[in-house]
Amino acid sequence: MKVVVFGATGVIGRAAVEHFAATGGDGDLVADRVVAVSRRPIDIDGVDHVPLDLADAAAVQTAVRSGAFAGTTHVVYTALQESDDLVSGWHDPVLMAHNLRLFRNSLEPLAAAEGETLEHVSLLQGAKAYGLHVGRTPVPAKERSRRDAHENFYFLQEDALRALVDGAAWAWTILRPQVVYGESFGSPMNLLPAIGVYAAVERDRGRPLVFPGGAAGVHEAVDARLLARALAWAAGAPEARGEIFNVTNGDVFAWRDMWPAIADVLGMEIGEPAVGDRAGRAPQRLAETMPPRQDEWAAVVDRYGLRSPRDMAAFVGSSWIYADMLFGSLGPRSIPALLSTVKIRRAGFADCIDTEDMFREWFTRFQDRRLLPPR
Repeated sequence: MKVVVFGATGVIGRAAVEHFAATGGDGDLVADRVVAVSRRPIDIDGVDHVPLDLADAAAVQTAVRSGAFAGTTHVVYTALQESDDLVSGWHDPVLMAHNLRLFRNSLEPLAAAEGETLEHVSLLQGAKAYGLHVGRTPVPAKERSRRDAHENFYFLQEDALRALVDGAAWAWTILRPQVVYGESFGSPMNLLPAIGVYAAVERDRGRPLVFPGGAAGVHEAVDARLLARALAWAAGAPEARGEIFNVTNGDVFAWRDMWPAIADVLGMEIGEPAVGDRAGRAPQRLAETMPPRQDEWAAVVDRYGLRSPRDMAAFVGSSWIYADMLFGSLGPRSIPALLSTVKIRRAGFADCIDTEDMFREWFTRFQDRRLLPPR
């Protein structure tokens, strides 16, 4: 088994590389080789790194001809380009076409290579497939729902995948995770570095950890490690061939109820939330308030000798915008984003994790790896 992960330094890609590069277990297929494809380097032992810009079709074809992907049996495609302000890119046909081009540049030469040994391709989508970002989605969203009538690069890639597999011997699976939490630098949609940086500079000023968001809502999450296990399951399960599955941790949560656990693992007192207090304060929009605190974060990195970038943007990326959306700082959602996971459980993947445990484990890992200050 030789697994190629495109987009290997993203939150999903990194988790997939780590999982497939491990020794296996729990019925997972064991990978003999793992190839991580990304523009940035990756610091995981036992992995072959192929530095590629997937927008450069000629460079990908050269890598294929060089034998870098020879013998590939499984592909996990997680590469993604988002716009700087995040939300506008979800409606931008130019960016949609770009993400389709990245996908085709990656998969077409590999699938057409001489002596092709491909067995399975996994593709990632998400809750936006159900129309969440255009203001409508069923509750709960189910995979059997008709495709929502809106433009989305998910659908462009899915249609290209279906056309590519027509007449071929390999199979595909599409996973639709809820909001993903894991380890990555400079991600557009990973709240762990964002929460960690916000907490670190507040603690450095001697302040409690105040929830910055707005109105209460119900949320779902998926641990990147759990999603990686779902990818490993899909790679070998006959029940996953040609199917689309939602993936979540298996529970729901509200940020205000989760906030004390987050404060505890980060070694902070909990503060009164902005909304609803006697002062009548408005929610804090982190995309506006945090970038000007760059020097405070750099000082924290220096004080504790952290391995994280001193450049806040290199660590958090544009996830401040995503945090404001999920915290409700931009206003409450008109409908909850809840995905049914009955289908994947019936198919044989029943893994789950308590979301509070997920937050505690990830922040502890960030502390142990000196990405955040110790508790």
